[in-house]
Amino acid sequence: MSGNRERPVVAVLYREELPPRLRDIERLAEVRPVTAENLAGALAGADVLYQWHSFAPALRDNWHAASSLQWIHVSAAGVDKLLFAELAHSDVVLTNSRGVLSRAIAEFALGFVLDIAKDAQGSFLLQQQQQWQHRVTRRIHGRRVLVVGTGSIGREIARLFRAVGMDVSGAGRTSRPGDADFTDIHSSADLAGVVGSFDFVVLAAPLTPDTRGMIGAEVFAAMKPSAHVINVGRGELIQTDALVHALTGGDIAGAALDVVHPEPLSLGHPLWSMRNVVLTPHMSGDTESYLDELAELFVHNLQRFVQGEPLVNIVDKSLGFVR
Repeated sequence: MSGNRERPVVAVLYREELPPRLRDIERLAEVRPVTAENLAGALAGADVLYQWHSFAPALRDNWHAASSLQWIHVSAAGVDKLLFAELAHSDVVLTNSRGVLSRAIAEFALGFVLDIAKDAQGSFLLQQQQQWQHRVTRRIHGRRVLVVGTGSIGREIARLFRAVGMDVSGAGRTSRPGDADFTDIHSSADLAGVVGSFDFVVLAAPLTPDTRGMIGAEVFAAMKPSAHVINVGRGELIQTDALVHALTGGDIAGAALDVVHPEPLSLGHPLWSMRNVVLTPHMSGDTESYLDELAELFVHNLQRFVQGEPLVNIVDKSLGFVR
């Protein structure tokens, strides 16, 4: 794939701040920075849409203006909020930022595991109450983990967890024997049949029609009462009402959630005040350098586009993720 001119036209859709490395983009292309309300004008004659930290429905609303668009790049791994029917059925290539945030998200997931096993929340509460109360904690070495989602993020989680001595299996679209990162891989369609032997169930799957609501009452009921669910994927992977019921009814011991549904949680939602829940505001991949790293990936791909080389991170639009 290549641009249809020596200097392609790149519409940069942003919400509040323009992306880093804008000068690098300008060296390769004609750049049209634009916010959602003015997107139609910027799309006219544009070869590329660089969707920078904006998931407004602007592209769907202005799809009629994208007559010359060849390629869309999203500064995120998930494309569920962008992938509408007209785009999915078009010849426009869609790429994402797969891999850029994987290590940071894996570290965050491991932090959740350590928080739970070492009762960091309990220690903080006792500190606030000025109580010196000795307790014992749990080791994570040898604990069994099921990582739901065997893509870039799931594999990075598996490698990091295995490095600290955990036994890690995966769940993906199809079951298969073990590979380099997982002891074995189960079918996500059979989660209720396999979750019962795991201490932690970590969600790192993309949001697709097949994965939406995949963790519900049946899966929670099949988990060990001592098990925890960790979500660093998408909030809608979990049926929230079923999660609340499982936490209050003792089906599972607790949850650590970087993403929720709805997001953000409404004031007074029961998850806010549960002692066995850790909540963070969708920040697992956001390190000090992540914006520059996301922009660097786009510049690299734009160079390939200009030179007529294959793009990296091409999303299979029928699946909703990079194969």
